[in-house]
Amino acid sequence: MKNILKFLIKRILMGLGTLWLVVTITFFLIHMLPGDPFQDEKAIPPAIKANLMAKYHLDKPLGVQYVEYLKSVSTGDLGMSMKASGRTVNSMIKDGFPKSADLGARALIFALIVGIPLGIIAGLNRGKYQDKIAMLIAIIGISVPSFVLAGLLQKYSVDVHNRILIGKLHLPLLKISLLGWRKPENKIVPVISLGLYTIALVARLLRDKMIEVMGQDYIKLAIAKGVKPRDVVFKHALRNAILPIITIMGPTIAAVLTGSFVIEQMFSIPGLGKYFVGSINDRDYTLILGVTVFYAIFLISIMIVMDIIYVLVDPKIKLGKGENE
Repeated sequence: MKNILKFLIKRILMGLGTLWLVVTITFFLIHMLPGDPFQDEKAIPPAIKANLMAKYHLDKPLGVQYVEYLKSVSTGDLGMSMKASGRTVNSMIKDGFPKSADLGARALIFALIVGIPLGIIAGLNRGKYQDKIAMLIAIIGISVPSFVLAGLLQKYSVDVHNRILIGKLHLPLLKISLLGWRKPENKIVPVISLGLYTIALVARLLRDKMIEVMGQDYIKLAIAKGVKPRDVVFKHALRNAILPIITIMGPTIAAVLTGSFVIEQMFSIPGLGKYFVGSINDRDYTLILGVTVFYAIFLISIMIVMDIIYVLVDPKIKLGKGENE
């Protein structure tokens, strides 16, 4: 218990240091952009613009703005949006993130459900047609960006009397609508588009690790003792082969969520991507910073959880030292 507590404290302190770096770098980078958030508002009289600059503390020295923002963030207050009238950044994140998380979670679950069996099958059938098919899917998934795949699916997925028209092949599926996020059928194409890269990543990584593990002496010994093939694979080999998948889950979850920004725009999904992309175009400093801080906290939390899971799965890792022995 004591080692676990030390491990958590160490990871949390490292996370706080990382968060400070992210906030600092982002803060000064956005203030290096030419112009200000209100420069495109030509109809605003100079006096009103001056009041707006004062309201958001943009009339103060940059160092003072930075210190005030750190104080605000430390209390959980991400400030008011500079362009969305009367809305706080906290409320915009609360409104948009559940939809982004829903899309990301569905894409991740879809990727694991497909990618893990694909990797196992490829690893157990090295050089055979199953392996070649799995690796072809992996190559396509890694090579084709999600937004390109989304565009292709948009083009060839046509709603025709509750059927999908793909070239000359008619598949009786649910009615698909390519825009929105309210109905289940709205979610099919975006989830596939976002999840294919993760399927490819998981399948390739697990395939290579399964090939390596199946050649180990303890696996050969288990086979020689007459252990059932199913038990050899799932009780012995997969336990060690799955470790790299757990290792990449933190960055993968973050990549799936942040990668959803483009998908959200393409399919008119009212998630956090809508606010983030708009904030960059509008130079909404507080919203840019707020979303960045939120995702940084989310990613750091995910990484800490993944570290703990990794330690629990692999008992060879010593918590006190935080490294393999």
